[in-house]
Amino acid sequence: MTIASAPPHSDVDLFSDEVLLDPYPVYARLREMGAAVRLDALDRVWALTRYDHIRAADGDWQTFSSDASVGLNEVINARLVGSILGSDPPWHDKLRAVLMAQLSPRSIRRITDYVEEAADRLVDSLVERGRFDAVPDLATVLPLTVVFDLIGLPESGRGNMIRWADAMFTIFGPLNDRTRAGVQIIPEMYEWLGTLQAEDLRPGSMGRSIFDVAGEQGFDHHQCVKLLATYVTAGMDTTINAISNAVALFAEHPDQWDAVRADPGLIPSAFNEVLRYESPVLAFARRVTRDVVIDGVEVPGGDQVVLLFGSGNRDERHYPDPDRFDVRRNPVDHLSFGYGIHTCAGQALARIEGHAILRALSERIRRFHTGEPKRHLNNVVRGLESLPVEIET
Repeated sequence: MTIASAPPHSDVDLFSDEVLLDPYPVYARLREMGAAVRLDALDRVWALTRYDHIRAADGDWQTFSSDASVGLNEVINARLVGSILGSDPPWHDKLRAVLMAQLSPRSIRRITDYVEEAADRLVDSLVERGRFDAVPDLATVLPLTVVFDLIGLPESGRGNMIRWADAMFTIFGPLNDRTRAGVQIIPEMYEWLGTLQAEDLRPGSMGRSIFDVAGEQGFDHHQCVKLLATYVTAGMDTTINAISNAVALFAEHPDQWDAVRADPGLIPSAFNEVLRYESPVLAFARRVTRDVVIDGVEVPGGDQVVLLFGSGNRDERHYPDPDRFDVRRNPVDHLSFGYGIHTCAGQALARIEGHAILRALSERIRRFHTGEPKRHLNNVVRGLESLPVEIET
C-alpha cells in the first residue's frame, strides 16, 4: 500500500505576466518540488510538473476528466458543457469522429501540395522584401489562409479570426484580467458563426461537412456552430506560435539552421524540437474524479490539476539536457499536442504547415537576423506578438 506524504505546495502564480514571460525557471523549481504541487494561488488546484505523470494523466480520462473541467474558472467551464473540449466519452467520441473525418492524417495529406505551394509563394514574397515581421507577415498568413480555405468560411470573418482564436485559448486560465477580456470577446465569434448556414460554406469544405452530417448525427445548429469553432481553433494559434517560435530559435541557434539547410530530412525532427523546446500550448486543466496518489502525494477527488505541458517538455527525467535546442533530437513523444483522447485534432495539419514553411525557408534563406522580440501574453498558449527579421539569402 502506497503511503501518501504531505503535499508540496507553492505560492507562485503561474498565470502572472512575470511567469508567462519566462515560465521555464519556475517550471524547473516546481519539478524539483514534486510531480504534483498544490498551487496556493488557486482554490483546490494542483500542478502536474513531470513528463511521465502529465502523459499518464492525459491518457486517463476516467480519472482526470475534461467534463466541464478544462478551464480554471467556472464561467468558461459552464459554457463548454457539451463541447468537444469540455466533454468525456461517449459524447466526446461522437463529436471527435465528425472532426477527424476531415482532419485525419490521411485526409490532410490530400492538401499537402496546396499547402506547399502556398508556403512557397509566401516565402518568395518575403525574400523579395528582405525584411519583415515573422509574426504577422509569415507565421500568421499561412495558417489563416489554410483555415479559411479548408473550412470554407466566408471572408467577412477573416479580420477578426486571430483575435477570436487568441481569446478562445486565454479564457481557459483563472479568472484574471486576460480571462475576463477573452470572455467579452468570445461571444463575437459565436455570434458570427451562428449566422452561418450550410449554404454559406463552400461545398466540399470541412465546415460544410459538419452541416452535411448534422441530421444523421442528431446535431442541431448550435452544436454545428460549436464544432465550427473547434475547427477554427484547432488550426490556428498553435501553428502560428510554432512557426514564429521556430524563426526566433533558428536566429538564436544558427548552427541548428545550418544543419537543417544541409539536410532537409531533418525538417520533421526540427519541427518536433521547436514544439518541445517552446511549447505553443503551456497547460490545460482536468478535474480529478476520485482520490488519486501521484508520486506519493494524495490529490483529493474534486480538485483540479493543471497539466503543465511546457514543464513536461523540459523534464530532465525524460529528455537529456532539455534546455538545449537540438534539431537532431526528434522528440516525437513531446506533449505539445497533448496525449490520449484529447490529443490535438489539428496536429496533422499543423505538421504539414510547419514542415512546408521550414522547407521553403531553408531553400531560400541562409541566415535570420532578428530584432527585439515582443512576447504575446496568453494564459494558455505561448507565442510572440512581434519579431522583426532581416534575412541573408
